[in-house]
Amino acid sequence: MGKKSPQQTDVVVGHNIRFWRLERKMSQTDLANLLGLTFQQIQKYENGANRVGASRLMQIATALEVPIHAFFDGAGPEADEMESPIKFVGDQQALRLVRAFADIDDAGLRRSVVNLVEGIAGSQPEESGTK
Repeated sequence: MGKKSPQQTDVVVGHNIRFWRLERKMSQTDLANLLGLTFQQIQKYENGANRVGASRLMQIATALEVPIHAFFDGAGPEADEMESPIKFVGDQQALRLVRAFADIDDAGLRRSVVNLVEGIAGSQPEESGTK
């Protein structure tokens, strides 16, 4: 019997584990130590390579101090229509950008930052006909 490909829900759960781990400023090793696992196992969960069992997911939720349902944000039929922003924020630089943006109190300055980033993104060359 061959190895099964991860289901989309497994990938979403993994990305959400990564998001919440980074939000808590925790390394994979830190989380692994709390759970009695290796950092490689956390990597496999976050990449969707290994499915997370229900009891393990509950342990992760407890360690990260989030409700278990938070790991399913972006999963389900509506996820096919739009990509979850959680996947994007799982990127270290994106998370830094979001945190810094949240610290800006002036609404006009926030609009300016958004316009700047959109302008930069719009000036990037398209790859293979997609943006």
